[in-house]
Amino acid sequence: MKHFFTFLTCLFLAVQLQAQNEFNYDESKVPQFTLPNPLVLSGGKKVKSVKVWEKKRRPEIFRLFEEQVYGKIPAGLKMTSFKVVEQSDHVFNGLARRKQVEMVLQKDGRELLVYLLIYLPQTVEKAPLFVGYNFYGNHTIADDAEIMLTQSWVANNPSFGIINNQITEQSRGVRTNRWPVKMILESGYGLATMYYGDVDPDRNNFSDGVHPFAYLYGQTQPRANEWGAISAWAWGLTQAMDYFETDPDIDASKVAVMGHSRLGKASLWAGAVDQRFAVVISNNSGCGGAALSRRRFGETVQRINTAFPHWFCTNFKAYNDNENNLPVDQHELIALIAPRPVYIASAEQDRWADPKGEYLSGHYASPVYQLYGMEGLPSADMPPLHQPIMNRIGYHIREGVHDVTDYDWQQFIRFADKHLFGK
Repeated sequence: MKHFFTFLTCLFLAVQLQAQNEFNYDESKVPQFTLPNPLVLSGGKKVKSVKVWEKKRRPEIFRLFEEQVYGKIPAGLKMTSFKVVEQSDHVFNGLARRKQVEMVLQKDGRELLVYLLIYLPQTVEKAPLFVGYNFYGNHTIADDAEIMLTQSWVANNPSFGIINNQITEQSRGVRTNRWPVKMILESGYGLATMYYGDVDPDRNNFSDGVHPFAYLYGQTQPRANEWGAISAWAWGLTQAMDYFETDPDIDASKVAVMGHSRLGKASLWAGAVDQRFAVVISNNSGCGGAALSRRRFGETVQRINTAFPHWFCTNFKAYNDNENNLPVDQHELIALIAPRPVYIASAEQDRWADPKGEYLSGHYASPVYQLYGMEGLPSADMPPLHQPIMNRIGYHIREGVHDVTDYDWQQFIRFADKHLFGK
């Protein structure tokens, strides 16, 4: 028995050592790298005007992200219909109105149902709005017994009452800590959310969700340059925007898209794909989101493509352990959002997401914002904890771990107030 425990101890230490060798958390070991310049055309000519950026350089960068990172979203694929299937004018003791909207995609005998949960403040006639995905179903974000339960596949989480990949009543309200609905409503904003698995279940399986709606005859998975899950989730956000434009209770010109973690990656890509989003917010989005790939700090391209092979397009796998050959890096994703305001949030203990790399993406995207006469993150030095920057590119780093907190939401609201209303 003694030898057995000695073996287990040695095995544990070996696994730890392997992890330390595989993933870098030491700034002194960040490799030397040169970032692609967002203001230099592919032929080498410098971009000196907004016109050249918008007509030439931005489309170049966008196509590279489409072809090499996220994959192309099929043109012309749109929800077939929108229908308000439930509503109440008296929610949260009269603070809010609630709507539940069924978005339907029908094609070739297939049907996809995606449900939007929307809360709107009673005090605002035409409300600005935050929109973002949730991880376990709309019913998890609020203590509201009227929220419909998703029938889609959900990742198992016994502590939330989710077994056999199906949610139960036990999971109602289990994520209220991430969604301060009353704070958002009292600030004069509405909130819309949808379960990301309604659009595309988060598993390495391209036979369900929205992907099959775009297949040609005999096709069973996306081609090498076609959409992975992140692009599918971005597509879902654009469909929500289509609905918002039809709703007279929503100010569709003032919609802020927000995402956390993998859904922060999706919010950034959605903000690049669809310029109707007035504000774009990334929370702890890390590799493939706001963090620079070339830093190879925390999660790397190889690691993310190995653990989650369905998130990005197949072409992205060519850059496993090969980041310097990427034709783009994530600062250029931030730049694609210009001149609209973009906010990047990090957490001190979330080293896996590389907070410094997230900040530097905003910094190196700043020259594009300067073309528009706007200030991004001019200093390469990160701000201290809890000292947010509210320029056209905003940023904060807070204490704590990979999560969404009330502190984060307070900054998102401040940022939206400043850039949507000049407060």
